[in-house]
Amino acid sequence: SCPDGQPCQSDYRNIFGYTRYDDKPYDGQCSFFEAGEYALPEWLGWFIICVLGLFFAALTSVMVYMNNKKQHIDGNSNSEHFTTGGREIPAGLTAADVVSKWTWAATLLQSSNVAYVYGVSGPFWYAAGATIQVLLFSILAVEIKRKCPAIHTVLEVVLVRWGTGAHLVFLFFCLSTNLIVTGMLILGGAAAVEALTGVTTYASCFLIPLGVATYTAFGGLKGTYYASWTHTCIIYIALLTFLWKVYAGPSDLGSAKKVWENLNMAAIKNPSVTNTAGSYITMFSEGGMIFGIVNIIGNFGTVFVDQSYWQGAIACRPAATWRGYLLGGLAWFAIPFSMATTLGLAARALDLPITGGEAGAGLVPPAVALHLMGKGGAFLVVLQLFLAVTSTANSEQLAVSSLFSYDIYKLYVNKNATGRQIIAVSRVGVIVWAILSGVFGVILFELEISLGWVYVAMGNFIGSAVTPICFSLLWKDCTALGAISGAVGGLMAAIIGWCAMANEMYGCVNVDTLGSNYPVLVGNLNALVFSTLIAVVVSYAQGGQNFDWVVLDRETGKYLIEDDPHAHHKHDGSPDSQETMNAVFQKIVVCAMALTFILILLWPIYTLPAGVFSERYFSFWVAVAFIWGHVAAFITIIYPIFELVKDFGAEAPEVPPPQPASMYPQADTRAIDMTAMAAASPAAKLESPLAPAAAQPPAGFVFLPQQPSQPMGQPGMYGNMPGMFPPGGYPQPYGYGQAPPMMFQ
Repeated sequence: SCPDGQPCQSDYRNIFGYTRYDDKPYDGQCSFFEAGEYALPEWLGWFIICVLGLFFAALTSVMVYMNNKKQHIDGNSNSEHFTTGGREIPAGLTAADVVSKWTWAATLLQSSNVAYVYGVSGPFWYAAGATIQVLLFSILAVEIKRKCPAIHTVLEVVLVRWGTGAHLVFLFFCLSTNLIVTGMLILGGAAAVEALTGVTTYASCFLIPLGVATYTAFGGLKGTYYASWTHTCIIYIALLTFLWKVYAGPSDLGSAKKVWENLNMAAIKNPSVTNTAGSYITMFSEGGMIFGIVNIIGNFGTVFVDQSYWQGAIACRPAATWRGYLLGGLAWFAIPFSMATTLGLAARALDLPITGGEAGAGLVPPAVALHLMGKGGAFLVVLQLFLAVTSTANSEQLAVSSLFSYDIYKLYVNKNATGRQIIAVSRVGVIVWAILSGVFGVILFELEISLGWVYVAMGNFIGSAVTPICFSLLWKDCTALGAISGAVGGLMAAIIGWCAMANEMYGCVNVDTLGSNYPVLVGNLNALVFSTLIAVVVSYAQGGQNFDWVVLDRETGKYLIEDDPHAHHKHDGSPDSQETMNAVFQKIVVCAMALTFILILLWPIYTLPAGVFSERYFSFWVAVAFIWGHVAAFITIIYPIFELVKDFGAEAPEVPPPQPASMYPQADTRAIDMTAMAAASPAAKLESPLAPAAAQPPAGFVFLPQQPSQPMGQPGMYGNMPGMFPPGGYPQPYGYGQAPPMMFQ
């Protein structure tokens, strides 16, 4: 009971007799974070948000400046470098970037919440259910380098394949994804900062994204990569600190055996209602399984429909795409798995007075850290959370600014935009998005929509776009109508199923009923399944598009504003060559599929015979989390350093001033009579009449005869641009990845 003007009292008693970090008893508390009490002083919260934010902004900006100076790059006019990082990011830095952009506030907070509710199954399903998307995305990352290395955004692929209508539809889905992800970041971060320091949520919602916007607008994509690495280093250091403190260090727990014993006692006092025997140390968990399915489906949208992942793949060196995404996915697995297996289970093992509302708001990790390490632990969680939020926010801001500059401004406002104009629009887009995301965070807060609710519901809104976007690079017969109807129809099916299930089970539709397990499960399944069925059926009903991938490569190459030597195929047999990428493609598919099978089927099946974990089995489980966390830290902290030292030690070639792409042979559309040239000098080596006498065009570049322009037979195909292709499609007799009959060597 809580009489007016008196402290709240409850019948809560800590079954182990543990006290607070200041030696005061927990007994009688109604919640862990009682109203008006904060673990850290408010000034420290302002210090983290403002001062540390400015420090990391300055550090990142200096790193970008040094890199640009070494490579002789003009950061104010070379839009290709600003947006794509020069398309030469190595594998280690790519892995660190994947970990960084996939480590949301929810990764640190919500993963521990599901561990607190479902026990050991929660961290596993959170980690496995959100790792496989990154592993599978490595397939699309390789396809980008094989089929369209010159793109800036995924929507450029959509435009070439399906035209303006599809482009606008998927622009809506991409921006919706960025808005949802950014809203979750800010909402989770602001809630934790307020709970621990008292800094108002309203201030955090605007100060966090605006601080990030300073170095994102200055440094472009390279800035986000350097920020990702520095932030990820500290996130892993904090993670390893908590691992050692709970399972090996001096604390109220200190060993896997002690945690196992306490979890058995906790199951007697507060059993998990969806688990076998109410135990927190079993994979037999109905709630955990449902959460896992929702997690798997929902997170496909936040990877495959998020421009930041496409932008990361575009920025990689070709050989770094699959290495970076496979290593990054496996390294990221450790953050929710190891973090939640540590702090989420520790919250139960300590029997802390955490309420359902506090857990749903993501306050389990700060509660455990405060109990075990006092104010130092609370500071470490806030710092870790702040860096996780900002490291993902910079990727989202740059992704949205790329959509603004290339898919709105250049396409619909200024078709002849220069590199300097693209950079200016991108920088404005970063600032505008930072403000809008703060507004959206405040709206979610005012509507009392929790981080957990947004996380499980997001698949209903964006999951239907996953399959059509994948088809843009993987299935040549998907038509424009099939892609559009699949995305829109899947969205409608998801919303209808979601609301209908909530009404069927609970008799009403509101925020609480929509956030329960089965309604979100039905909605997420409808989004993915119906979109796939509709896209396939409609495409086959139309006879298929029979798209020629050579067209995609050629047309996306025209989107270059300045020429980029890394935006063209190499045919020199090197690890970055098209021949090598073609050779490894099937291996990457098999590897990604095999790892997916292991994580979501083989591993959980092999745990079922264990039933309720014995002490020995639980110790093995903890050892896996322990080892995985340390290996992941090495991949994302040490490995990029080796690569960067190697790159900085190498002599950097001077990058020439940016030139319009139209000055280069691959962008020229003048007719070249190759037959006449060959007849005039059959023994001579063919040379381009458009290139300087001493210069040779890029390796593997093809000069093809100009065909008479004719209107397209199917409106909407190939970007709905009449006159670009002859009737019947492209007539050359060679296929994708094969050598054409005439090629400059």
